Amino acid sequence: MYDLIVRNGTIVDGTGAPATVGDIGVKDGRIAHVGGRIDAEAGEVIDATGRIVTPGFVDIHTHYDGQVTWDPLLEPSTLHGVTTLVMGNCGVGFAPVRPGSEAWLIQLMEGVEDIPGAALAEGMQWEWESFTEYLDVLDRKPLSIDIGAQVPHGAVRAYVMGERGASNEVATADDIAAMRDIVREAIEAGALGFSTSRTLAHRAKDGVPVPGTFADEAELFGIADALRDAGAGIYELVPLGAVGEDLDAPMREVELMSRLAAYTGLPVTFALTQVDNAPELWRDQMQASLRALDAGHRLHPQYASRPAGVLVGLHSQLGFGGRPAFDEIAHLPLAERVAELQTPARKKRILAERARRTSDFIDRMRSRFDRMYVLGDPVDYEPGPELSIATIAQRDGVDLESKFYDLLLGDEGRALLLYPVLNYSHGNADATYEMMQHPAGILGLSDGGAHCGAICDASQPTWMLTHWVRDRVRGPRISLESAIRKQTSDTAELYGFTDRGTIAVGKKADLNVIDFDRLRLLPPRLVNDLPAQGRRLVQAAEGYVATIVSGVVIRRDGVDTGARPGALVRGK
Repeated sequence: MYDLIVRNGTIVDGTGAPATVGDIGVKDGRIAHVGGRIDAEAGEVIDATGRIVTPGFVDIHTHYDGQVTWDPLLEPSTLHGVTTLVMGNCGVGFAPVRPGSEAWLIQLMEGVEDIPGAALAEGMQWEWESFTEYLDVLDRKPLSIDIGAQVPHGAVRAYVMGERGASNEVATADDIAAMRDIVREAIEAGALGFSTSRTLAHRAKDGVPVPGTFADEAELFGIADALRDAGAGIYELVPLGAVGEDLDAPMREVELMSRLAAYTGLPVTFALTQVDNAPELWRDQMQASLRALDAGHRLHPQYASRPAGVLVGLHSQLGFGGRPAFDEIAHLPLAERVAELQTPARKKRILAERARRTSDFIDRMRSRFDRMYVLGDPVDYEPGPELSIATIAQRDGVDLESKFYDLLLGDEGRALLLYPVLNYSHGNADATYEMMQHPAGILGLSDGGAHCGAICDASQPTWMLTHWVRDRVRGPRISLESAIRKQTSDTAELYGFTDRGTIAVGKKADLNVIDFDRLRLLPPRLVNDLPAQGRRLVQAAEGYVATIVSGVVIRRDGVDTGARPGALVRGK
């Protein structure tokens, strides 16, 4: 007698091996049979004929650190077959926290990860001070999927150093020793690793760079002692990018990370991206990481499966906000706002105005209509030049801003345009394809739960299957087996999740049953469903027949079943 049988599915087991057809039997939350037909009864049978069966997806780069305290569903990640996720990335999080500094940590997260501060302030119940206590709180939460957490540099530095830490003053030897002790305690309590950010793009809401941005080697290696002494944990790092004329900085960062990996004997993972001001620099970074790998150091570039950028809509900074004729109706419900925006008089007034200045970066983006594309339905994150606003406006013989205005009013004002910022310097995804070939490269950077008004890259697992396996026409694709391995066994192994990531007897019964032919990524939608009516972009999919955690179906046809078999996963 099995608890669950998934019958006659095309099993893509997560190892990269060729798919096979057979049954999977589940007993007591574990896989008990894989292969030929099972002639036994079960509490439930799922007919997977003509469908693929995969391990549950493991997403290693999310920011649900606050949302997890009130939301057991952890959407949108769970809409895309994710059964285990890792949060606490980029050096930001909510533990440890000194009583009275909660609001400061919220504005840090809001500034770096674009999670509405009001939603965090209303939704979170602060029941901890130390990171160990934070894990204990998470351990008691009802969850649909499994979660793990890393200890963030920003919170640790502020806890130890107070205002000195928040303002990025140099840490003393005593400061470093205190941070090392906190991180070691966190690792021993079950933190999966330590995360830090060194990019100048990561700033708190008040504009100050994340604590740790300018940390010297004494601090970075002093904290690494905590992982080294514990013999466990991963070092996650967002490196300094190519800023101004200092194009050598990213290469120095790779060398630093290689030494960290050698020093700890543990994995180091970092964000690898293509930037427009040095579009071939990522190749040098990738080659340097390969040299580290050849030397026996576990340095893992982390890449995204599609361009990182901004989804532009009526709500966006890149829209017409900041122009008085737009702002005076911005408070109206969407339908009323769209009706007013469609009037010739309102359009004429708005186009005659100029937006107030925000930043050089935003102002440059507003003028790059050759880099802003129709996202469409079905959505296309690798659009060709024919989908740019510049091309469409030229084809239609109309003014660029007028065309931009009209496109934003599409789909009853819900239309979204894509502005790729990273990984699209040459107008295609070829760089991403090459990153995928790195033998130690890791799929990540989904930022699930973050950048709520700008992106919804938590849907990357679905994009990996629809675009990279089935639909891509602008370049080579990858095999189904490879696409599954990249987001199951590869990501699970990096974080030491030895009990999941493959479909094998004895492994945790985290599974997806997917109608691959019908799999479809739906357009993102802006909703106000966070606490305090906070807004976020949510992107769903069609084709997920069932998502299973520990042998329990948590979603059927994308709909939550109400089951809560998820748990906190502690490191070892």
